[in-house]
Amino acid sequence: MPNKKIVTVVQIDIRPEQRAKDIIELAKYVKQHKTDFLLLPEMPFNDWLANDKNVQTSRWDNAVSNHNNQISEFEALGYPSLMSTRPMTEPDGRRQNSAYTWTKTRGVADFHSKWNLPNESGYWEASWYDRGDGLFNTARVDDIILGVQICTEMWFFEHARHYAKHKVDLLCVPRATPHASVDKWLAGGQAAAVVSGAFCLSSNLYAPKTEAVDIG
Repeated sequence: MPNKKIVTVVQIDIRPEQRAKDIIELAKYVKQHKTDFLLLPEMPFNDWLANDKNVQTSRWDNAVSNHNNQISEFEALGYPSLMSTRPMTEPDGRRQNSAYTWTKTRGVADFHSKWNLPNESGYWEASWYDRGDGLFNTARVDDIILGVQICTEMWFFEHARHYAKHKVDLLCVPRATPHASVDKWLAGGQAAAVVSGAFCLSSNLYAPKTEAVDIG
């Protein structure tokens, strides 16, 4: 990453009406601040499926559709190059939480599927989707080399060491984590930055504390 870059991290509300407002306000912000790279949270364009252990195919399929529809609007919104994750159903039926990059010139490019999956109250991820292949690939956006650790993966520092060997510029941590854990995640991100030798960025989902979902 030879030149100075302006990066933006963001918190996106999972409530549909507020999420729609956040998406528009974010478009205004990145344009005003001339953002070069944007990190969105983990699966940001739907309610948090893993809050409920009751897996429903219709809800999963709806989440896939919601993400694909929103991704198709990135160019019209004027979003810069970015990274996030999305729910995907593979041809063989496996469900994945897939990290992808998006640029105006290349569109969407998936490069990692979440490997370390929690399965506990509020985060029934292993119930909702399958583990990825365990490959922690890098991605290139313009002249920035990216690594990704999706949420829980950040705590497995062997992945950060792996990215250090590949000399990534940015270690991206899109996440969906509880209100009370903010300080812990900031500390973990700092440690991951040291281990990887990269700048560590993180964006989180959000819901008010009055909601049933503990995210923020």
